[in-house]
This record gives sequence, structure tokens and C-alpha cells, in this order.
Amino acid sequence: MKQTRRNLLQTSALLGVAAGFPAIVPSTVFGDDAPSNRITIGGIGVGSMGTGNLRGFLHAQGTQILAVCDADEKHRNRAKKIVDDKYENTNCTAYNDYRDLIARDDIDAVFHALPDHWHGIICVAAANAGKDIYGQKPLARTIKEGRAIVDAVERNGVIWQTGSQQRSDRRFRFACELVQNGRIGKIIHAEAGLPGGRGGGTAEPIPVPEGFDFDRWLGPAPEQPCRELGRGGMHWNWRWMRDFSGGQITDWSGHNIDISHWGLGLDRTGPVEISGTGTFADTDLFNVITQFDFDLKYAGGELIKVSNTFPVGVRFIGEEGWIQVGRGWIKASHPSILKNPIASNGIKLYESRDHHVNFLDCVRNRTETICPAEVGHRSISAGLLGEIAIYTGRTLKWNPETEEIIGDPVADGLLSRSFREPWIL
Repeated sequence: MKQTRRNLLQTSALLGVAAGFPAIVPSTVFGDDAPSNRITIGGIGVGSMGTGNLRGFLHAQGTQILAVCDADEKHRNRAKKIVDDKYENTNCTAYNDYRDLIARDDIDAVFHALPDHWHGIICVAAANAGKDIYGQKPLARTIKEGRAIVDAVERNGVIWQTGSQQRSDRRFRFACELVQNGRIGKIIHAEAGLPGGRGGGTAEPIPVPEGFDFDRWLGPAPEQPCRELGRGGMHWNWRWMRDFSGGQITDWSGHNIDISHWGLGLDRTGPVEISGTGTFADTDLFNVITQFDFDLKYAGGELIKVSNTFPVGVRFIGEEGWIQVGRGWIKASHPSILKNPIASNGIKLYESRDHHVNFLDCVRNRTETICPAEVGHRSISAGLLGEIAIYTGRTLKWNPETEEIIGDPVADGLLSRSFREPWIL
């Protein structure tokens, strides 16, 4: 649809010249900000992270935000005001039901920043509606939901960007390029440091806050009371409840396992053996894994060690030194590892300097983003397998091609979850 509109204006201009009409066309016609070329966007889940994404797209060149959606009236009204103030009108539509937003033919793309348990259903619906999607990590709460998203994106030919924004940071890209160019020799293993998580707490039930559609927020998760989990309701500490998330493992695997995959060249595969230990509170409200150490072994002999005891970031350890990278910093076992330039014929990785802009560029060009659905799926799948290994207390054998746990039906059953009707994937 975007390409058709662009071609229509260009063709019309050419026809005008051929017919003898003046060939003077305003500069706005062919620029990114021309109405024909603008990417029209809707936002689903516009709380804290959603507001950040909203501002990122609102101020990008060649975009127009048409609608926002959130189960909390406060969130959606605040988001609408941000958009309306930017455009100096009242045209942004605020929805409670995501289906109303994705049903609009005039919306090209959507972004979401939803609780993990909603990712699968809404992203598959958006892809089936032909919308290009910027989706926050983790890709999905379970591996089978993640695969459903990847399949829907590929089946419908839509552009997907996973919100693993570290791939658009020059330090992380540089670290991975150095590793792939052999700067520290043969890799022994990578260490992915994730934060530890919160567990074992309680939160008393509260009346549903005014303007909050709690049943819709709950969606496919098991029925339960509304609680004060921060920011005026359920909006923060749901991360420590297994019904909605997997704690820091699911919150950060899409960042630091993702970068480990990038550096080791494992973007589109998965481990073949997973083992680990961890601590979790199985009977309390906040019941996710809080302390964890697990190993991911790959078919080519690669090893990624994941732990909350490592510094938050990624460390690549080779036979000739190490490189470590995190947000805002990069260091190595010797200064020369970072100072000597990569050869002109060396390996260069996909370069993106802005995660939102990369998505928009790919929407226009119909090319693959820096973190497409398959890549985001493989990153979180590795973390979810670590979660399953810890919960079962067993070493798992994984087939990354068929995405099955071999010889362990109980563990294999944890690749999916049940849904509360009518919210079925």
C-alpha cells in the first residue's frame, strides 16, 4: 500500500508533464514527509516503554501517528495528548480494544510495548492484518507463541523489528565484529550477564482502578484479582509473576543472549543442550526465577554461559584475550584489541544507528531489519529453554530445527501454555 501510494504520485506527475501541464511539483510531494510517503502508525500498549516508543516514532521523519490503544484510560489519554500536542490538533484516536486499531486500513504499521503474556495473540493478529510491526522484546512468553509470530510475519510479508535496541548501538556492533574477525582468537565461550530478579513478595488485592479495563489487561492469563503492582495498578511488578512473564530471564535474554548470538554467528539457530540451576519462590505471588546460572551448548561447539552473577553485558572469552561490552562501555584484555582497525576486507555486520529509524527505513524499502522476528525468536528461545531447564531440574536436549525437547514430554509441554477464553492464539 505504501509503495502504491508513492508510485501513484510519481506516475501522476509524469502524466502531467506528458499532457503538457506544468511540471512544477512542490518539494513535499516526493519527500519523506509528503502525505503519500508518510508511514502511518498506531501504538498498542502506551505505558512507560510504550511512551518512549511513541515519542521515538512521533519525532521521526516521514511518520504520522494516527491512533493509540491501551487498557488503561490514563495511559491512552496521555498518549493521545502527546500526539495531539505534536500535531496541534485532536485527530489521534484512542482505543481500548487493539482489534479496532489494527482493523483500520489507513494504518501501515504498529508498535507495541505490552506485558509478555499478550505478545503472541496481538502480534499474530497485527501480522494477519498486514501491519508492519515494531515489537518489544521478549518476542513472546513461550517458544510456541514466538514461532507463531515468526510464521505470521513471514506468511503475510510484513516487516518486523524486535525491540532489542542494543543491536543499534555501535559498541555492541563493534564488539561482535571484533569477535567475528578473530581479534581474540578462537572463542572459548561467551558470558551473558543478566540482572537478578525479584521474588517471594506479596501484593494485596485492590478494587479495579477507575478507567482500567482489568479483564482486558488480564486477557489470556489465568483469572485472578487486580493488585497494586506499581504505577497505579498492574503496570510494573507483573514481571515477577509467572502468569505474565519470566522475570529478568525473559526481560534481558532478548538483549544479552541476543548479543552473544550476534557475536558468535548463531542468530538463526539455537542450543542443542541446556542445563542450569536457579532459585525461585514457587508458592509466593512473585514466583519467577530470581538467581540463575545456565549453560547453552550449540551444535558447532559454541558455549554461552548465562548468569545473574556476571556484570550486566556480554563478555567474549577467546584463546588470545577477551572483549566485554555493556550499555555505554566496551573494554578488552589489552588496549590493542580495540584500537587496531578491522581490515578493509574484514567482516562487517549490519549497521543501524537508530532502532526506530532502521525499522522505518525497512518499511519503506521492504528489506530486513537489524533484528527481524526469527532473530528475536532465537534469542528469547534460548532464555526460555534455560527457564525450563531450571524449573524441571534436568538437562534438556533441544532440536533447534524442529523446536522440540527430545525425550522429555514434561519439559516439552512447557513450550506452550493454556489461554483463558476467549483470548486464544
